[in-house]
Amino acid sequence: MSNPTNVSVDPAEPYGKNETPPHAPPSEPGAAAMASLALAALGIVFGDLGTSPLYALQEAFNGARGVAATPENVVGIVSLFLWSLILMVSVKYVLVLMQADNHGEGGLLALLALLVGNRTGRETRKAALRWVFLAMFGTAMLYGDGVITPAISVLSAIEGIEVATPAFSHFVVPITVVILVALFAVQPLGSGRVGVAFGPILAIWFVVIFVLGVASIAGAPAILAAFNPVNGVTFFLHNGFRGFLALGAVVLCLTGGEALYADMGHFGARPIRLAWYGLALPALTASYLGQGALLLRAPAAASRPFYTTVPTWGLYPMVVLATLATIVASQALISAVFSLTRQAAQLGLSPRVTVRHTSSSTAGQIYLPGLNWLLMAATIGVVLLFQSSDRLAAAFGIAVSTTMAITTMLFAAFAHVRWKWPVWRVVLVAGVFMVVDVSFVAANALKFADGGWLPLAIGGLTFLVSTSWLLGLRAMRRSRGDSGLPLDAFLSSLAKDACYRVNGTAVFLMAVGDSVPTTLLHHLKHNQVLHQRVVLLTLLTGEIPRVPPDERFDVQCFDQGFVRIVGRYGYLESPNVPVLLQQTLQKAGREKYDAMTTSFYLGHESLTVSTGLNLGRRLLLSLFVLLRKNELDATTHLGVPPNRVVEMGARLDID
Repeated sequence: MSNPTNVSVDPAEPYGKNETPPHAPPSEPGAAAMASLALAALGIVFGDLGTSPLYALQEAFNGARGVAATPENVVGIVSLFLWSLILMVSVKYVLVLMQADNHGEGGLLALLALLVGNRTGRETRKAALRWVFLAMFGTAMLYGDGVITPAISVLSAIEGIEVATPAFSHFVVPITVVILVALFAVQPLGSGRVGVAFGPILAIWFVVIFVLGVASIAGAPAILAAFNPVNGVTFFLHNGFRGFLALGAVVLCLTGGEALYADMGHFGARPIRLAWYGLALPALTASYLGQGALLLRAPAAASRPFYTTVPTWGLYPMVVLATLATIVASQALISAVFSLTRQAAQLGLSPRVTVRHTSSSTAGQIYLPGLNWLLMAATIGVVLLFQSSDRLAAAFGIAVSTTMAITTMLFAAFAHVRWKWPVWRVVLVAGVFMVVDVSFVAANALKFADGGWLPLAIGGLTFLVSTSWLLGLRAMRRSRGDSGLPLDAFLSSLAKDACYRVNGTAVFLMAVGDSVPTTLLHHLKHNQVLHQRVVLLTLLTGEIPRVPPDERFDVQCFDQGFVRIVGRYGYLESPNVPVLLQQTLQKAGREKYDAMTTSFYLGHESLTVSTGLNLGRRLLLSLFVLLRKNELDATTHLGVPPNRVVEMGARLDID
C-alpha cells in the first residue's frame, strides 16, 4: 500500500480540529463602507428591537397584570426599560457576547460549536451532550419567537388605524392577514430582492421615533428621572409582587437581542455596534422616554401610548411607516429562522430540508419552501386566535427570556472552558446577566395561561423533533455499527484474491475512522465486482461557519485503485460532492472526474423500532423513523446526479 499524501488534519476528529490555523485578519473597511454596513445592519439586525416601542410599554399598564399609570409607576417602568436596554443589550450582547464569535459568526449554535469543539473522553462527551441539548432547547424557543414576532409586529402597526378612526377597528385583523400572506408569498424571491430598502426604512423609522420622543419629552421633562436606576428599584418596593409581574412587559423591549448576536456574521461587530450606539439606542431611549412623558401628562393614554405621541395629521403616514418597519422586522426574523434551520440540519440536529439559494453571489440568502408555508400558516393562525396585540403580548416574552437565559449559561461555560476565566470572574459577569434573565423567565412564566403556553408549545414541539432526531441518529449508528474490517486488511486480502474489475469510478460514503464501509462489502459480496477506481468519501461538518478553500479536503492514495477523500464543510455550507471529486481527483493525479462513468453507492436502511423499550424512548424513536422517511434524500443533499446513484437496501432495528 502506498503512503498517504497531503494529509494535514486528523480525519478521526468528527468535527475537525478545534485549533483552527490562524488566518490573516480581514482588512478594516473604510469610513464609507463602514457606514454602508451599519445602514444595512439597521434593517437586518435591529428590526425586532426597533419596532418594540409599538407594543412594549403599553403592556405594562394594561390587562389584569398592568399597574396604574401614576407618575411614580411611569418613571419606574421607563427606568426599567432603559436600564434593561443598557445592561442586557448594550453590555451583554454588544460588548460581551459579540466577543464570543466563531470566525465572525454568532448565535446559540455558533456558541455551542465553540464550547463543545473536540471533546474527548467519556465524561467530557457526556458534558458536551448536555450542552447540546440545552442549546437545542434555546434554539427551539426561537421558533416560537419566529411565529409570534411577525404576528404581533404587524398587528400592532395596523392597530394605529383604531387611534385615527375607531370605526375601522374591525378591519385590523383582515389587513394584518393580507400583509402577512403577501410577506410570505414573496419569500421565494429571496431576502436580497425583497430587502433592498431594509436599512433606509429602519433608518427613517428610528429618526422619526427619536424626533417624536424628544418632542414629547419637552412637554414633561420630569421623565428624565428615569435615567436614575433607583427609581426602578423604588417601583418594585412600592408595587411588590405586581411590580415583579411588570417584568413580563419589560422583557418585550429586548426582543431582537438574540438576533443581534446571531446576525453579526452578516456585517461584523463594528458596523452593528456603530448602528446600535449611533442611532438605534438613542432612538429607542427617546421613544420610551417620550411615551413616559406622555403618560405623565395624560395617564388615560396608556392603552396606546406610542400612537398617542403622534400628531393627528401624522397618524396615517405613521401607520404606513410602522407597517413597513414591522414588515422589515418580520422579514429579518424569517430569514434568521431559515438560516437557523439550515445550520441545525448541517450539524445533525434536525432532518435535512430542501434549501433553495436565492442569490448566486451571497451564500447566506436561502429559501426553505416547506418551512416558509408552515410559518405562514402558524403566524396567521396566531393572529386569528389572539385578535389584538394586547392579548398577543401576553404570549410574547417567555420564549425570548428563556433563550436569553440559555445563552448566558452557554456563555458562562464557554468563558470558563475556552477563555479560561476564573470562577469568580464568570460569576461576576455571567451571574449578573443570569439574575436578570431568570427574573424575566419567572415573570413571564406566570403568563402561561394567558398565552404563554403558545411559544412553549411551539418550542416544545421543535425541541421534541430535534431530540428524537439526535437520539435516533445515535441509536441508528449503534445498530448499524461498522464493518470492523480495517482498510489495510481489506486491501491486503483484495491483493491476494483479486476480483473482477470494471471500468469507471465507484464512490462509497465512509464513516470517520478506518473501517471499510459496509455498503462496499455488501456490493462486493452480492455483485462480485469492483470498479477500477474506488473512492472512499468522508464528509465532515466542522465547528466553524465556513472552511477555507485550502483546508477543504485531504486525499490519500492507496494500492488497488483506492482513494480516500475527507471533505470538510462549515455549518453554514452545503456539500457538493461532484465539485469535491473534481478538485480532489485532479490533485491526486488520477483521472479527471467523469460524471458519466462514476457511480455513487448509498446505503438505504429500512428502520424499525425494537420492541421491549420504554414508552418514551419508543415514541421518540418512532418519530425519528417518520422524520427519516420524509427528510430530503441524500442524493439531493449531496448534489450527485440521480441517474448515477445505486442504493443498497438493508433492514435495521434501532433501540
